[in-house]
Amino acid sequence: MDRLEKREFVAELSSVFAETSFVLVTRNAGLTVAEVTVLRRKMREAGASFKVAKNRLALLALQGTRFDGIAPLMKGPTALAWSVDPVAVAKAAVDFAKTNDKFVVLGGSLGSQVLNADGVKALSELPSLDSLRAKLLGLIQAPATKVAGVLQAPAGQLARVFAAYADSQKSEAA
Repeated sequence: MDRLEKREFVAELSSVFAETSFVLVTRNAGLTVAEVTVLRRKMREAGASFKVAKNRLALLALQGTRFDGIAPLMKGPTALAWSVDPVAVAKAAVDFAKTNDKFVVLGGSLGSQVLNADGVKALSELPSLDSLRAKLLGLIQAPATKVAGVLQAPAGQLARVFAAYADSQKSEAA
């Protein structure tokens, strides 16, 4: 990488840090190309990005951002992952780490809150943003359904009473 490419990389990483809410730091020493490809695919499916970065350049990009607390984690062969949905990237990384011993989750930062590996694991056990939205929508719709059922019940009962009365009149007339 020449200087211009390094500057562009630092600027790109800085813009990523400005837009995202969660950054994950991992150690990926000894992963094969096939394993990294599988990891990148899982990250993409989760809506996350995964990038191996030179620590020195990543540290330059971290300076002055809310994620500068993860700077001590940037030692050795590290990679960064980020996403708008912090739970999705944490789930993808923790799930991959369970199946591959060479991939280690070091920690991360949720805004200015620095998380260790246990914190990232706890974050991965939370429901995803989409499932939380679905639960909230279900909670909002449930009362409306119950209100409609309550309002509809008296009319149905009244119709059944009229039908029973009409049946009784027919049986008396016969």
